[in-house]
Formats: sequence, C-alpha cells, structure tokens
Amino acid sequence: MSKEHNTRDRQLNRRAVLKTGVMAAGAAALTSLGACGALQTPAAGKTKPTKNMQLSLCAYSMRDALTKGEMDLFGFIDWCAELDLPGTELTSYYFREDINKSYLHQLKHHAFKNGVTVSGTAVGNKFCLPPCPERDKEIEKVKKWIDYAAEFGAPNIRIFAGEVPEGTDKDKVIIWVADAIKSTLDYAAERGVVLGLENHGGITSRAVDLLAICDAVGNHPWFGINMDTGNFRTDAYEELAIIAPRAVNVHIKVEIVQNDGKKVLADLARLRDILVAVNYKGWIALEYEAEADPRTAIPQHMKQLRELFLG
Repeated sequence: MSKEHNTRDRQLNRRAVLKTGVMAAGAAALTSLGACGALQTPAAGKTKPTKNMQLSLCAYSMRDALTKGEMDLFGFIDWCAELDLPGTELTSYYFREDINKSYLHQLKHHAFKNGVTVSGTAVGNKFCLPPCPERDKEIEKVKKWIDYAAEFGAPNIRIFAGEVPEGTDKDKVIIWVADAIKSTLDYAAERGVVLGLENHGGITSRAVDLLAICDAVGNHPWFGINMDTGNFRTDAYEELAIIAPRAVNVHIKVEIVQNDGKKVLADLARLRDILVAVNYKGWIALEYEAEADPRTAIPQHMKQLRELFLG
C-alpha cells in the first residue's frame, strides 16, 4: 500500500474519531448544539446540576505559597477544610523530596482527620517518545506515582502526553503515547488508580488528536480523560464538549482562551452544561491560575461553583 494511501486512511480515521467523540456525547448534548454545531449557552438557571458532582481544589492553585515554603501540603489540606471543601487534589510537584510510606500515610490521615477526601493527584510526565530508555524512565515515573497514589488514597492521577518532537510524524507519536499509557494500565488497575490523560497542549492541543490517543489505547476501565477547561486554545467550548464523554476527572479554570489567544472569564454555567449533557459524575477540581490573590479569589470562585454545580 502506498504512503499516500496510508496518509489518506489516517486522515479519514481522524475524521471518524472526531465524529465518534461528538456522537458519544449523547442525545442530551446534541440538543444543545446550534445549526452551525456551536454549543449554545442555555439561559441561566435552566440546567439542573448532575447528582454526585463534588468540588475539590488543586494544590497547583496555591503554587506560589507552596513553592516559597509559606505552605506545605498539610497546610493546604487545612485550608481546603477551612473552605468547607469535600475534596483536595495534591499535585505531585509539592510533595517533599524524600517521599516514603510514612509521609504518604500522614497526608492521608491528616485529610481524614479534617474531613477532606483526597480527590486525586497529578504527575508531570512525557510520553511523546519512541521506545527507548528515556521513555522507560517516564513509564516508571508514572508507575511510581501509581504506588504513591494508592498509599495516600488518591483515586486518580492526571498524566500528560507531551510535545511532538520536531520533524516527527504526529500519527506515529500518537501510537508512541498510546503504547506508553497501555504499559501502565494493568499496573494502575492492580493498585486501583485511574489514569486521566489531560488536554495539556502539545499533541493534545486539539480534541481529535486526544481522542485518537484514547482510541489507540482502547477501552480500559482504569483510563480516561482529565478534562481541563482552560487548556484548549481553539474553539474551546466546542472542543470540551467533544472530550467530555470520556472525562474521569475535571480541572475547572475561571478563565478560558479565545481563538485570538486572549484569556477571558470562563462561562462557568456553559461549562457546567457541557458536563451535565454527558451526565458526568465525579470531582470538579478548581485549578486557579488567574492573577488575583488566590487567598481572596478562590473562596469567591468556590461560592460560585457551589451555586452552579451543586444547586
């Protein structure tokens, strides 16, 4: 078969992936689509939240305080409790360097004593690599965090794909990423931890490529998408509606990027409606990245999220 024929087949497969992602949203999602395929914003108050959505806060939201040593993860858990949040997401970047079981169990116990559930964690990894020792190290990093997550009670881990190496065919890299993910999933299942691939730029900048990776991974009960509402930079709401049916965890941001590259306040009601349309159940973790002081801004945004997502 010719190279040209293979390329044409891959393009057709990509179109099929996109079509499948839209159809998977179900009839409820389709009823909210306009004639041109753009998601319409329902009138305020018209959409009821789905039952069993719960609010959490990503530790990344307090990155400055955590990086400067003004707060540690125990203090972050305390603050989540003060905010009367049911969940806390402990980002891997802010764990102490000498991680051991005792430390992980202390975090788990501290959350329990404060009435806060560890909703998840997140690891920074790179899977846009061919089979090689460097990729093996990245796979082992994810497996190590699967072990950590199991020890401190995190039910899911956000993982990354990475950037396409310059001069490399993207379709080939999609397979590299999928193969790396597949090599971790049986271990994730054994430890009882779900892996969620985030739409975090790079090869996951567009929904069609993110879904192509997911399809190459295949239907695995311990794998899905970590949907980040602020990371798409083209047709953001439409792209989010496409990936929402596969979401296993949601990072919600208070800003969204327009097609002109400018950040504007997100239409949080519209984001809620995208999730309601696919009957999403699970954690909604605020990942605050706006410029205002997080100590004053986050409580205000959490109040708004409670009203929209919890009713």
